[in-house]
Amino acid sequence: MHVIVGCGNLYRKDDGIGVVVAQRLQSYFSKHPQSDLQIVEAGTNGIDVLLQAHGASKLTIIDACSSGSEPGAVFQVSGPDLINQPFPSFNPHNFRWDHAVQAGRIIFQDEFPQEITVFLIEVFDTTFGENLSQPVAASVDKVCARIRSLIHKSGHIPNPIQ
Repeated sequence: MHVIVGCGNLYRKDDGIGVVVAQRLQSYFSKHPQSDLQIVEAGTNGIDVLLQAHGASKLTIIDACSSGSEPGAVFQVSGPDLINQPFPSFNPHNFRWDHAVQAGRIIFQDEFPQEITVFLIEVFDTTFGENLSQPVAASVDKVCARIRSLIHKSGHIPNPIQ
């Protein structure tokens, strides 16, 4: 099973980008259903990421980031890069997806995905509101296309005829 998790807060403008991408992918794959693909919205709850990923063979996470890069910039991070990060404190009141990846490997070991990819989209505006800023909204289609391409190349589904 390949689990795709969109993270973020839809009520903090660009912070909701991961959820928006997950919703867009859910719409696409509702027309191209796959039995070995699950797409979920985790909001800001890392525990949901941990539980959804348990038992999956592949995990793809989409979230916002604030690195100082150009708004809308997309970063693709692989599992090996995540493994080499400093060990988190696992504070249950601040348990994010990156904590979930570390904890999942410890708790579930071989029952946690070994193949992990994370897409991070640089934010512009995370004030209260429901709409993505223009540069971040422009990245939604890019990330969705990239994820669909990765799924097509992995042999999960044939490329649909458009």
